[in-house]
Amino acid sequence: MTAAKLLLPAKTPAAVPVLCIAAPNWAQTARALGPVEAMAAEAQGFKAQSGRFLLLIGKDGKPSRVLFGLGESKASNDVFLPGKLSRLLPRGAYRLEGDVADHRLAALGWLLEAYVFARYKKPQGEAAALLCPQNEDRDHIIMQAEAVWLARDLINTPACDMGPGDLEQAARDLAARHKAKMRTIIGKPLDAGFPMIAMVGRAAAEERRARLLDMRWGKAGDPKVTLIGKGVCFDTGGLDIKPSAGMLLMKKDMGGAANVLALADMIMTARLPIRLRILVPAVDNAISAEAFRPGDIVTSRKGLSVEIGNTDAEGRLILADALALADEEEPDLLIDLATLTGAARVALGPDLPPFYTDDEEMAEALLRHAGEENDPLWRLPLWASYDRLLESKFADVNNASDSGFAGSIVAALFVKRFVERARIHIHLDIFGWTPVARPGRPFGGEAQGIRALFALIRKRYGSHPPRR
Repeated sequence: MTAAKLLLPAKTPAAVPVLCIAAPNWAQTARALGPVEAMAAEAQGFKAQSGRFLLLIGKDGKPSRVLFGLGESKASNDVFLPGKLSRLLPRGAYRLEGDVADHRLAALGWLLEAYVFARYKKPQGEAAALLCPQNEDRDHIIMQAEAVWLARDLINTPACDMGPGDLEQAARDLAARHKAKMRTIIGKPLDAGFPMIAMVGRAAAEERRARLLDMRWGKAGDPKVTLIGKGVCFDTGGLDIKPSAGMLLMKKDMGGAANVLALADMIMTARLPIRLRILVPAVDNAISAEAFRPGDIVTSRKGLSVEIGNTDAEGRLILADALALADEEEPDLLIDLATLTGAARVALGPDLPPFYTDDEEMAEALLRHAGEENDPLWRLPLWASYDRLLESKFADVNNASDSGFAGSIVAALFVKRFVERARIHIHLDIFGWTPVARPGRPFGGEAQGIRALFALIRKRYGSHPPRR
């Protein structure tokens, strides 16, 4: 089912009202209910507890109203909470009323909760539909939901069906839909121009060869915005092999690429007046006689020599070559997203991705949009003193630190070395996965940061006149 069929126009008739009630307001609300409804609520022990719902049936035997509890504290409740009902209520049309904190985000949460990954397993039942809240932009909410669904679909697809070639096809499908231009750099041109991407991917099977996807969209005179997404379709860790438990989720190591494609989808759908470029280095970090080794030294596209301290720190290598290419164009804004380090999860957990930038104004704006969009992010510092942790005795830089400290910051400092000319650079170290389902966020692949980034880009460049 499409998002458009789940978010109905605001004037759709005959929708069942969903009365959202904060617990402190329950006594007053209960007094306003009809006697039958009040008795049903009392019999079921409904007191507007957080996430609790009660489906009331009318004299005709059909749903007449839904009572939905928001709990005691606004601070403890996710604005996506009413979205839980999309999978709990019988099929039909509903509308939200009452103590809804943010109608737009509640509607978005409804659509995000309705998502099901159905490529290999038939879903059970259909989600309920919601009327778009009055005075909200239905098309915008649908656009955001479909972009998130795209990212989730790509991440949830196992590596057997999401190799570098499959990721390329997904990008080509997106480019075709928006009439964007796209080229793929593969084989000898990749070996010659992008040594680190080629090196990381050289152990993979022939049909899963490394490649760099390069998509362009927009008018020549508009501000240049470049997005880069880490596309490691499966990460064994290379010769520094991961334990089996560490490999279980490594189909999601292309989560940066999935999120970048989803963000690009929103930008192109909204037709923002920017000159957009999307770069995705797509590889498998496999093991074979061709695999790169600890201690190897490679000269990157930028010309910096890199010693391999750990083959499982491969994501920053492929990002670095792509960043160097992007930086050559001096973009106004350069953003990269990557499932880069476990250290980020140790520091902030799976729900709160860190981001890094030297631009104070941009950092403040991104945090503000993250809050407004219920798309949490947290800024961590590019702590220059930790650059010493990347020192190499034999090359310009090592790709990994032999210290267990500040892993996400150290990785951010590594990729920062490959950006000099871009006016603003933002690096996001995302998880790309929801390990425990929450409202609007079912278990599995996840879009993180892209709705905040879209809001930032639209605010900054949405009305920007083309450069002449």
